[in-house]
Amino acid sequence: MSELKIKFKIVTSEKTVYEDEIDQATFMTSDGQITILPNHRSYITSLMSGEAMVKIKGEEIFLSISGGFIEFHNNTLIVLADTAERAEEIDLARAEEARKRAEELKSQAISMDDEEYARVAAAIQKEAARIRVARKHYTKKNINLGQ
Repeated sequence: MSELKIKFKIVTSEKTVYEDEIDQATFMTSDGQITILPNHRSYITSLMSGEAMVKIKGEEIFLSISGGFIEFHNNTLIVLADTAERAEEIDLARAEEARKRAEELKSQAISMDDEEYARVAAAIQKEAARIRVARKHYTKKNINLGQ
């Protein structure tokens, strides 16, 4: 008897970030955190910046995603993400620096209009997600972060 799998693909405007058959996937969506399993009902929603996890044969693969949409139908899950990175691709030091720069910009909020402030807040969320995903990956791989 074959085990049911989900055909999974995550793409950005630049590239296909990940494509494989998976057992399940978990995302932060506008509806809250959701886990998609085989035979889940058809589902479309927007993604929030945060961590995503896909599981294949018991192994968890972490990704950092900043916005986009997911569509699930007939055991096919397509993720159209604004940005997406696998945990092992994230440069933790660069992510920390980018978050610090965004935090500094946010502290100058008095001179920002609402649109600029929203852009800075989104950048902070994106970098915070990247940092969480990278740290989790390094911890699972027993890599010393020097902290």
